Amino acid sequence: MPAKIQAISYYLPEAIVTNEDLAARFPEWTADEIEHQTGIRNRHYSAYNEIASDCAQKAAEQLFVEHNILPQDIDFVLFCAQGSDYHSPTTACLLQHHLGIPKSAGAMDINLGCSGFVYSLAIAKGLVETLHRKNVLLLTGETITKSLHPEDKATLALFGDAGAAALVSHTTEAGHIGDFVLGSDGSGADIMMKRNGGFRNPLHLVWGLDYVNDYDQVANDNCFQMNGLAVFSFSMRQAPQLVKSVLELHNATFDDIDCFIFHQANGFMLEMLRKKMRIPSEKFFVYIAECGNTVSSTIPIALCEALQQGRVKAGDRVLLAAFGVGLSWAGTIITV
Repeated sequence: MPAKIQAISYYLPEAIVTNEDLAARFPEWTADEIEHQTGIRNRHYSAYNEIASDCAQKAAEQLFVEHNILPQDIDFVLFCAQGSDYHSPTTACLLQHHLGIPKSAGAMDINLGCSGFVYSLAIAKGLVETLHRKNVLLLTGETITKSLHPEDKATLALFGDAGAAALVSHTTEAGHIGDFVLGSDGSGADIMMKRNGGFRNPLHLVWGLDYVNDYDQVANDNCFQMNGLAVFSFSMRQAPQLVKSVLELHNATFDDIDCFIFHQANGFMLEMLRKKMRIPSEKFFVYIAECGNTVSSTIPIALCEALQQGRVKAGDRVLLAAFGVGLSWAGTIITV
């Protein structure tokens, strides 16, 4: 039986960091320059004791209320994040308990960033169509701002924290999730990386000291680092190929798609991609100005906003394209 995204909600933490806040910290920048370079005005920061799973849980609770969904009807929980509660156990198991979902539900973590929602959507589709799960709760969450260096203005300008929740269910109605193009290139892993803290470089054996990295940013291997030029080059090269492959997989053309939603990495880069692929602006949805790059949550947040704003309507075909840390990429076409 086909799978469909039946409902979607998201959560943004209360604290907001504005361009004016950043310009006050970095006087060589103005608020207008930051917006011009990133397409972002505001980004949300999680509270000191608020972590990725908390953001995902709050998004799920909003989903249940906004769409009249009962926790007892969920039979699988997927949690996509790069910040788990513990090395063990699986955070999805904790979310199952906190959300009051039945013990009969399966639960699994997915450690992916920018492409994570689309990868997780592929797994959710498989659970519904192959393992006959009726309702899969797909959660994303990230509190990446806790990993940013306080002097790395490039990453501070881009990233924000968030959580998102989507219900993926079997359907007999119109609308479904299509097939997927998935890819990865680990040879480029170091252009977006937090080096210390895993088993390769455990924190108790390494001591992170500040230094200036190869791209003239203040860095620390205990913090997330990004080579902006390399990321831009990768995105400009890979995203068009991803879209081409997704269209070919579905025997579709650009004209067959009602809306394109890409990973909301950077507003300036998104506009460059739109122009490169000659996608009409009315078919290209961007939602980054008020929340920044929220990693795995960018696509569900944008999709939710597109639905709420009427930019995507029932029966529309939406191409989702995600690309980033890993390096990894994923794309599909959904009918809403």
